[in-house]
Amino acid sequence: MSDIVREARRDLARANRILYLKGVVDGFGHVSCRHPEIPGHYLISCNRAPNLVKEADIVELDAESNPTGGDTRRLYLERFIHGEIYRTRPDVRAVVHSHSTAMITIGATDVQIRPMFHMAGFLTRAAKFDIREATGRETDMLIRDHELGRHLAETLGPASTVLMAGHGATMVGTSLEEAIYRAVYAEVNAGMQLGAMRVSGNVRYLSETESDLATEANRGQLKRCWDLWCAEVDIDD
Repeated sequence: MSDIVREARRDLARANRILYLKGVVDGFGHVSCRHPEIPGHYLISCNRAPNLVKEADIVELDAESNPTGGDTRRLYLERFIHGEIYRTRPDVRAVVHSHSTAMITIGATDVQIRPMFHMAGFLTRAAKFDIREATGRETDMLIRDHELGRHLAETLGPASTVLMAGHGATMVGTSLEEAIYRAVYAEVNAGMQLGAMRVSGNVRYLSETESDLATEANRGQLKRCWDLWCAEVDIDD
C-alpha cells in the first residue's frame, strides 16, 4: 500500500469521527472518498458506526460498489449512494450521507434550503430527491441498489447537496475536507433557516452571486477547519 493511499484511509477514519463530533451523524451515516490512485474505485468504512471507525476498517470498493481483494466484511447497504455519484460526477472526490435533523426537517417540506450566511454559499442550488417519485411506489426509503443510486445521482446533478425526503441528505465535495465542511455547515445553516423562518416571513438569504463568490473564497480556508477538527478527534489505531 502506498503512502498516499494509507494517508487517504487515515483521513477517512478521521472524517467519520469528525462528522460524529459535529452532530452530523450518530450510529448511522457514512462518508467515502475516491481512491487516490484508481479513479473508478472508492474508499469507505465497512459497516460500523462512524465514531468507531479506524483506519483498519476502511475497505476499497470498485466501480460496481463491490469489495476488492476478496474483502468479506459486511458493507453499508447504501454504498450505492457513493458509487453512483462517483460514476456520474468525475469532479467529486468525497461523499457524505447523513440523517442530520434540520436537513431532514426542511427536506420534508416544500421549503427550499437557502444559504443564510457566507459559510453555506454552496447551498444555493441544492436539489431535492423523493424516492416515491423516483420509483413510483412506497419503499423502505433506502438507496439499496444501483438503480436507486442512479436516480439519486441524477437528481443531485451538478449541485453540492441533495436533500432526501423522509431520509436525510447527501453532500459532495472536490476534496474530503470540502465534503466534511459542507456536511457540517449544511446542518448549521438548516438550523439557522428554520429559526429565522419562525421569527419572520421576510428572511434575508444570500444571492446566487454572493453564494458563488463565498463558496470560492471558502475553498482556500478549508484547512483551518479540517486541522481544528482533526485535532479534536482521537484515533487510536
